[in-house]
Amino acid sequence: MTTRHATHTDDTDAAPPDPERRLAVVTGASRGLGRALAGALGRAGWDLVLDARTEGDLLATVDEVRRSGSTGTVRAVVGDVTDADHRRWLAETAAEIGPVALLVNNASTLGPSPLPRLVDLAPGELAELLEVNTVAPLAMFQALAPHLAPDATVVNVTSDASVGAWEGWGGYGLSKAALDHLSAVLAVEHPDLAVHAIDPGDLRTAMHQAAYPGEDISDRPLPEAVVDDLVALVEARPPSGRHRLADWAATHEPSPGEAPTDGREVAA
Repeated sequence: MTTRHATHTDDTDAAPPDPERRLAVVTGASRGLGRALAGALGRAGWDLVLDARTEGDLLATVDEVRRSGSTGTVRAVVGDVTDADHRRWLAETAAEIGPVALLVNNASTLGPSPLPRLVDLAPGELAELLEVNTVAPLAMFQALAPHLAPDATVVNVTSDASVGAWEGWGGYGLSKAALDHLSAVLAVEHPDLAVHAIDPGDLRTAMHQAAYPGEDISDRPLPEAVVDDLVALVEARPPSGRHRLADWAATHEPSPGEAPTDGREVAA
């Protein structure tokens, strides 16, 4: 049985929905990229509805967002994105705050670790990968569709494994390739929305470590190193498409007064 946990509300939660507020829904926000992105969005003034399966870790994210200087509404809803009731609760929580300007489908699963070759990947394991990494993002979009702002942005977090062929990465890569195509079709079907499949690059996360058990992945950047670029992409609102975040950031010129996120200097 799934239990609804809507936590860490504040006085602004009692206010009626305000179309001028920027509300983001971020799944998988208890660790890694999702947690870092929640902090970056909070610092940028966004209201947040955050999701994860583990209550303690998700509440730690909320506290971290608050310590980062966020003054907006922050709500946490504990549950699994594959659960229809949980998705409905997320949508209801978001609707209480205002139109959803940003949906980030970040929650994901790697599958078995160590990564098996396709010949060893059980059909049930592939089905779970597709359920979490492909079906749930679409179901989340469907649940939130009535509450999306007319010009909302949808970010589906993808991977280079969706376009590359490497031993052991077949199941995960297949699920992310399907997510890429899902994103492209959503963009065609909803031309007023910005729908992006974004590859953040290899990051130093627990999931990436699970892909390389026992190996040193300290050469990968932490998620905090890329999330400001991700927020900048969302706020720049480029045409819908698949973006490798590092490539987009390399061509993005920060606006006057905007701090660069990768050491680039801003001309006076």
